Amino acid sequence: MTQTEALRRKVAEYIAQADEKSLRMVQAILEIEQNHDWWDDLPSAVQDTIMAADKEISQGNGIPHEVITKKYKQWGLK
Repeated sequence: MTQTEALRRKVAEYIAQADEKSLRMVQAILEIEQNHDWWDDLPSAVQDTIMAADKEISQGNGIPHEVITKKYKQWGLK
Protein backbone atom coordinates (compact mmCIF):
# COMPACT_ATOMS: atom_id res chain seq x y z
CA MET A 1 0.00 0.00 0.00
CA THR A 2 1.35 3.42 -0.95
CA GLN A 3 1.49 6.35 1.45
CA THR A 4 -1.33 8.01 -0.48
CA GLU A 5 -3.54 4.93 -0.17
CA ALA A 6 -2.80 4.69 3.56
CA LEU A 7 -3.61 8.36 3.99
CA ARG A 8 -6.89 7.98 2.09
CA ARG A 9 -7.92 5.10 4.36
CA LYS A 10 -7.07 7.07 7.48
CA VAL A 11 -8.96 10.14 6.26
CA ALA A 12 -11.94 7.93 5.35
CA GLU A 13 -11.96 6.64 8.93
CA TYR A 14 -11.98 10.20 10.25
CA ILE A 15 -14.72 11.22 7.82
CA ALA A 16 -16.89 8.26 8.84
CA GLN A 17 -16.80 9.48 12.46
CA ALA A 18 -16.83 13.25 11.87
CA ASP A 19 -19.61 15.53 13.00
CA GLU A 20 -21.38 17.93 10.62
CA LYS A 21 -19.18 20.90 11.53
CA SER A 22 -16.00 18.99 10.73
CA LEU A 23 -17.45 17.68 7.49
CA ARG A 24 -18.38 21.20 6.41
CA MET A 25 -14.84 22.40 7.14
CA VAL A 26 -13.33 19.57 5.08
CA GLN A 27 -15.75 20.32 2.27
CA ALA A 28 -14.80 24.01 2.32
CA ILE A 29 -11.08 23.19 2.19
CA LEU A 30 -11.57 20.83 -0.75
CA GLU A 31 -13.72 23.32 -2.66
CA ILE A 32 -11.20 26.11 -2.16
CA GLU A 33 -8.36 23.88 -3.35
CA GLN A 34 -10.39 22.69 -6.33
CA ASN A 35 -11.00 26.27 -7.47
CA HIS A 36 -7.47 27.44 -6.70
CA ASP A 37 -5.25 28.49 -9.60
CA TRP A 38 -1.48 28.40 -9.08
CA TRP A 39 -1.19 31.42 -11.40
CA ASP A 40 -2.73 33.59 -8.70
CA ASP A 41 0.11 32.71 -6.31
CA LEU A 42 2.79 34.01 -8.66
CA PRO A 43 4.14 37.51 -8.03
CA SER A 44 2.85 40.02 -10.56
CA ALA A 45 6.39 40.56 -11.90
CA VAL A 46 6.64 36.86 -12.73
CA GLN A 47 3.19 36.88 -14.35
CA ASP A 48 4.22 39.90 -16.46
CA THR A 49 7.42 38.16 -17.57
CA ILE A 50 5.58 34.98 -18.53
CA MET A 51 2.93 36.91 -20.46
CA ALA A 52 5.63 38.92 -22.29
CA ALA A 53 7.46 35.71 -23.23
CA ASP A 54 4.21 34.12 -24.42
CA LYS A 55 3.52 37.18 -26.58
CA GLU A 56 7.01 36.99 -28.12
CA ILE A 57 6.55 33.31 -28.93
CA SER A 58 3.14 34.01 -30.46
CA GLN A 59 4.77 36.63 -32.69
CA GLY A 60 7.30 34.08 -33.93
CA ASN A 61 10.19 35.30 -31.82
CA GLY A 62 12.23 32.97 -29.67
CA ILE A 63 14.37 29.92 -30.20
CA PRO A 64 12.73 26.51 -30.76
CA HIS A 65 13.29 23.89 -28.08
CA GLU A 66 15.01 21.58 -30.57
CA VAL A 67 17.66 24.21 -31.33
CA ILE A 68 18.39 24.84 -27.67
CA THR A 69 18.61 21.15 -26.78
CA LYS A 70 21.01 20.53 -29.65
CA LYS A 71 23.17 23.53 -28.75
CA TYR A 72 23.28 22.76 -25.04
CA LYS A 73 23.02 18.97 -25.03
CA GLN A 74 25.70 18.76 -22.31
CA TRP A 75 23.16 20.28 -19.91
CA GLY A 76 20.55 17.61 -20.62
CA LEU A 77 19.64 14.68 -18.42
CA LYS A 78 21.99 11.76 -18.48
